Amino acid sequence: MNIYLDNSATTKPFDAVVDEMMKYYKEMYGNPSSMHKIGAKADALLKEARRMLEKSLHAEQNTVIFTSGGTEANNIAIRGLVYGKMRRGNKIITSRIEHPSVLNTFQSLEEEGFQVKYLSVDGEGKINLEELKDALDEDTIFVSIMHVNNEVGTIAPLRDIDAIIRSKNSEICFHSDGVQAYMKTELDLKKWGIDAYSMSGHKIGGPKGIGALYIKKGSNIKPTVFGGNQEMGLRSGTENVPGIAGFYKAVEIYEKNKENFTLHMAEIKRYMMAQVKEEIKDIKINGPETEDGAPHILNISFLGVRGEVLLHALEEDGIYVSTGSACSSRKSTGSHVLKAMGCQKEEIEGAIRFSFSPFNTTEEIDDTVASLKKQTEILRKFKRR
Repeated sequence: MNIYLDNSATTKPFDAVVDEMMKYYKEMYGNPSSMHKIGAKADALLKEARRMLEKSLHAEQNTVIFTSGGTEANNIAIRGLVYGKMRRGNKIITSRIEHPSVLNTFQSLEEEGFQVKYLSVDGEGKINLEELKDALDEDTIFVSIMHVNNEVGTIAPLRDIDAIIRSKNSEICFHSDGVQAYMKTELDLKKWGIDAYSMSGHKIGGPKGIGALYIKKGSNIKPTVFGGNQEMGLRSGTENVPGIAGFYKAVEIYEKNKENFTLHMAEIKRYMMAQVKEEIKDIKINGPETEDGAPHILNISFLGVRGEVLLHALEEDGIYVSTGSACSSRKSTGSHVLKAMGCQKEEIEGAIRFSFSPFNTTEEIDDTVASLKKQTEILRKFKRR
């Protein structure tokens, strides 16, 4: 039995994605910058894929560039837009629960002399909009707030945040890390006014090593990767054509099934939450329990148990989960997200993240809850000895 509930770390690629990629490895392998017809076929794919992503975002043409993933997209957006605005001010704002690719980039900019404001969050991982209003001033040039938190699934009110920023100063750039949100939550960049939005292929059944970044037309963004001026001069280097083909196919599949996929994941999440509450004592749900949360992420603390130990115990039963972000799960400092939310040490130590795909079943959840009940009882008895 294999039950995979770590879909926020990565998803299994759709079969059609793998098939599509193989065509571009074996047959249409040209460099999209080459002038011959094999290169032209690769270039045609890039144009078609770019437009597909732009349509999925409700964005204008030629506003999406391809990257190696969400981390690079975040870095290009943050550094590029901050450097483009640095003559106007030096204050930049983010939250305390961002992905490491955002937080570490902000920390490096802080070392360069930029003033950084880290917004606090409440017990559900929501930023205080009044704190944001108070933080915005004439020196502020950039704000980055993630759309969906990767550990607890909190959805940020991007439209409200954008309205607050614009009411203060329309020149401030607003970026959002949309890696966990893309294709799983409401999104309309044409209406929302966001300046930059990051995405990743392997979170939606696409391949690893490919992502994308939306950049609003007219944004003053400086390139941070130099070379042959590919991707509108913002991300030089020969494009990953097979990866882009796979990303394109995954987006196409999600676009056709988005409503059903989202409803199914939300139902699986609700079902598991109810089953765990009924069957297992001394647990705590971290993050929103309602539709304020993303449909595919459920974070639960099992008190009196170490999350890492429980993870491996579940693995022995063929169940795969995580203790938090895959990008920082090997660190022993505990979740910075749960700390920022005010969770107690025991709650942080016992936290497990379950993240769902459109193909998980209630039968899998029944087996998972049975394993959780068995393993937590064993581990709690062992700890009390």
